[in-house]
Amino acid sequence: MSDYIVRATAGDAQIRAFACSTRELAEQARQIHNTSPVVTAALGRLLSAGVMMGSMLKGENDILTLQIRGDGPMKGITVTADSKGTVKGYPVEPAVILPANAVGKLDVAGAIGQGSLSVIKDMGLKEPYVGQTLLQTGEIAEDLTYYFATSEQVPSSVGLGVLMNQNNTVKQAGGFIIQLMPFAQDAVIDRLEENLAKVSSVTRLLDDGNTPEQMLEILLEGLNPEMNETMPVRFACNCNRSKIEKVLISLGRQELSDMIEEGQEIEVNCHFCNTHYKFSVDELKALKTKSRC
Repeated sequence: MSDYIVRATAGDAQIRAFACSTRELAEQARQIHNTSPVVTAALGRLLSAGVMMGSMLKGENDILTLQIRGDGPMKGITVTADSKGTVKGYPVEPAVILPANAVGKLDVAGAIGQGSLSVIKDMGLKEPYVGQTLLQTGEIAEDLTYYFATSEQVPSSVGLGVLMNQNNTVKQAGGFIIQLMPFAQDAVIDRLEENLAKVSSVTRLLDDGNTPEQMLEILLEGLNPEMNETMPVRFACNCNRSKIEKVLISLGRQELSDMIEEGQEIEVNCHFCNTHYKFSVDELKALKTKSRC
């Protein structure tokens, strides 16, 4: 089944909810970046969060960026998503190997360490919106739950998960975000809390064969969930040679001259998709003529 996200409401619109299945895009990211299992788990979780939070954006050209920076061996992850279901991301250190944590799971928190979570929303205004919180656990889902409560004042529950096969490919990936509206009544809140307490993990729900719709039916049981919209999601990068050329031109004539004097072609690598762009000395000379500084 292809990756997709579903949006829903429940409790007479007192709750809005999102759930996604992202196995294919998480596996694509693993292949692109050649990530170790623990890094695959961390990157896959943040990619799932990105597609769901990206779908919350209202403008067609709005862009969401999630950045985690920590003092652990992975150092950080960056994910960028839009409102149309496209997401991309990369880890700073893709090959981190750690022993399992105390409960026998991939130690995502240990790989990330202590640090911060930044949420950047570029909505075409003069300045982007930037919200930042300290990491609470490094497990990502709990950190996003804390972010929603403190930076956006929206009580939320975030669940994210990546399950690996024995050969280190991605078996399951996905997640959910459930948010309470300001007018949510106590009875609705209590029932939601009861439902959430019964769910052990996102990966268990997915590995039991549940679709995103079925996940929300379980999480919102007794609250009359209404599935409103589904949207396909995918890992994709919008880099191209023309954009890289503009970046090189923006470096200025002196920087380009220094590259030309070395007499060797250069290679520029896209962090998000690992595409390599090579430029010969003659191509660098042509770009220099276009630089104004």
